[in-house]
Amino acid sequence: MRIGLIADTHLPSLVRSLDELGPQIADVLRGVDLILHAGDVTAPSVVEWCAQFAPVLIAEGNNDIFDDARMAKKQMLDIHGWRIGMAHELRPESRPIDQILQSSLDGERVDVLIGGDTHVERLEFRDNVLLINSGSPILPHHLSTRLGTVGIIEVMAEHLSRHGGGLTAEAAR
Repeated sequence: MRIGLIADTHLPSLVRSLDELGPQIADVLRGVDLILHAGDVTAPSVVEWCAQFAPVLIAEGNNDIFDDARMAKKQMLDIHGWRIGMAHELRPESRPIDQILQSSLDGERVDVLIGGDTHVERLEFRDNVLLINSGSPILPHHLSTRLGTVGIIEVMAEHLSRHGGGLTAEAAR
């Protein structure tokens, strides 16, 4: 299964749609089976824009003040035997994984932990958990409105790989 990762879209802002940044984000999301948005969507129109490519699940961010059945404080999935958890805020991401899991997923164990909030891309394998933050496609590193980062993870029964934002990782059982 091919999963698109996106976070911290914060639209509308200086641009009204992700399309205004160019075709690159749509090109990445085209052909995915599922999109996981790690929060700070800020507008239902962003969810609908993402939904044109694949079903969407959202981890509610601190700026998400709208209701959507696809949005929850945390999302837990089991895909091909890989346990995937997603919450908006994992900060500080440098803490021990057990502390991050406790604060973000109520201590639930996962193989893959996806977050957002920092606008900084991160890919790290620690304590048998792949920690991923895809950054922001519109406001990378909180610097300026411009094309930023999104990610892809490919999940298979015995193999997991992540690409995007200049970061690549693979894990196997």
